[in-house]
Amino acid sequence: MLPEISLNILDIANNSIRAGANLIKIEVRISRESDILTVKITDNGCGMTDEHMTKVSDPFFTTRKTRNVGLGIPFLKQATESTGGDLSIESSLCKGTVINASFGLSHIDRMPLGDICSTIYTLILANQDIDFLYIYECDGKEYQLDTRDIRQILGDIRFDAPEVAGFIRNYLKENQWEIDGGNSF
Repeated sequence: MLPEISLNILDIANNSIRAGANLIKIEVRISRESDILTVKITDNGCGMTDEHMTKVSDPFFTTRKTRNVGLGIPFLKQATESTGGDLSIESSLCKGTVINASFGLSHIDRMPLGDICSTIYTLILANQDIDFLYIYECDGKEYQLDTRDIRQILGDIRFDAPEVAGFIRNYLKENQWEIDGGNSF
């Protein structure tokens, strides 16, 4: 099992990339009042067939050719359910997939969110031909980072140019701190 929610997000986003997505929306929403942490990942990849949808939670099913098991979704499902949350998946061929995971925020078995800023930063810099929309919300306050907006401003300048990479990293960290006051979830 992955020890942090952010690593599960990285795994799912990489599945979206392998599915041919060129836009991946990642939402992390925290409500202390409702005692819930939700993660929603939406992509415009190739989607899944009905057969794949019925098997996606089976750890001995994978579409990958490099191994015979696919543990990411089954472990995430177990992690959500162990905190009183749940996992739902919707997918349509040629339209994409939506994964929605909810966790009991204060539940003793909930894994930590982890370093979500570094996860988003890594996804953006490692996949410069893919657009990401990242939304982080805590108790009704939110911020967004949309690589389409950055791309429009930068033109042909790459995200891994030192000044741009530094801006992205600082933007993520500073805005998250402004939204959640530096609390570790």
